[in-house]
Amino acid sequence: MDQHKLYNTIRSLSEQQFSTDEQLLAHVLEHAILHEEILIKGGRIWKLDPANGTYRLIRQYGDIEQIDKNFRVRVVDYPLFLQLPKRGTIVGTETNRYLRKKGIRLYSATGVGEKLPWKGYMLYQYVFAINADYLKDDMTYALNIIGSALTNALKNRKIESKAKLLEADLDKAREIQRSILPVHEMRFAQYDVYGVSIADRIVGGDFFDYLQPPEDKDRLGVVIADAASKGLSAAAQALYVSGAMRMGIGFNTKISTLIGRLNQLVSRTFTPEHFVSMVYAELLNSDNGLVLYVNAGHSTPILLRNSSNEAEKLAATGQILGPFPGEKYRADFTIMKKGDILLLYTDGITEASDENQQLFGEQRLTAVLREYKSKSPKEISLQILQAVQTFSSITSYSDDKTVVVIKRSR
Repeated sequence: MDQHKLYNTIRSLSEQQFSTDEQLLAHVLEHAILHEEILIKGGRIWKLDPANGTYRLIRQYGDIEQIDKNFRVRVVDYPLFLQLPKRGTIVGTETNRYLRKKGIRLYSATGVGEKLPWKGYMLYQYVFAINADYLKDDMTYALNIIGSALTNALKNRKIESKAKLLEADLDKAREIQRSILPVHEMRFAQYDVYGVSIADRIVGGDFFDYLQPPEDKDRLGVVIADAASKGLSAAAQALYVSGAMRMGIGFNTKISTLIGRLNQLVSRTFTPEHFVSMVYAELLNSDNGLVLYVNAGHSTPILLRNSSNEAEKLAATGQILGPFPGEKYRADFTIMKKGDILLLYTDGITEASDENQQLFGEQRLTAVLREYKSKSPKEISLQILQAVQTFSSITSYSDDKTVVVIKRSR
């Protein structure tokens, strides 16, 4: 499951016009149940009534027997709900006899919206709950993403009528943005690297970087990241994360530990909806072509094999940075042989759309990579950007676009 893609799908659903918050939530609930990657049977939306300490059912959808309209559950009967603000998503066994008769045995729930006070606790205004025959980690990840996306959507609705895009001091902001990006080309050991980032606005939330410990010239970290917000807010977040990575790389810690600590910093500094997805790939000066990596919920990197022309994907090894401070990140590895190409990119590439609302997608991206695999990383990068620009030239689609091409040339 591509976590960033799912977030953007929910965000896109939320950006449609709705008269009330409840209509927005109901729309997303229906589409989440129909989503082919989320194998759930049914779902419900509950709304908090702090005055009497209950959650009232406001909408249900899916293959479950209908529950009485405005049915309520008491918070005291669901102590797990008190843990939602800290845990994000909970999994529990249904204890209410009436709900069990309706076929709900195992459920997973996530908090949505602002937090309201109740007897010394802060409870989510809404609870988004799903049920299935069994609940896998991917479903928990999916519900976490849905909760974060919906919370952000509700917050945006609240401030949208008053908010205005502030464009003051943009020239200075643009210079700051540029300062966190390295030179485009990099040569390291057996590898040639080229990266380029194009902001949707004058500043953006994408960035890439080349990181080398000051006392270790035999390894090079290549980072690509995407902050979920846009404009100045995203640029500030990108600057913070980039600076933290540059400081952290000098401590020679394991990359899984480094990303874990960065996640905790992002969680303490930014609100959950202002998350960051990231890939950190570490190149080593060795003949075997070993590449270590951590993928924190980012768009899946593509590794094109020169000998077979087969494309492999470097799947997520942990969740996005920020909303889940206790997340444990796993480092994985791959081997790059001579001529192999590793492509890192942000979702502004694959989610560019044409006039028919078709996405550029991973297949087109891989096709461009195969067509130009004999070229230099710079030529490959520019051809990808040109292909995306041509594909989406008629539409109003806009997002930051970043690609980094790593080629083992020697």
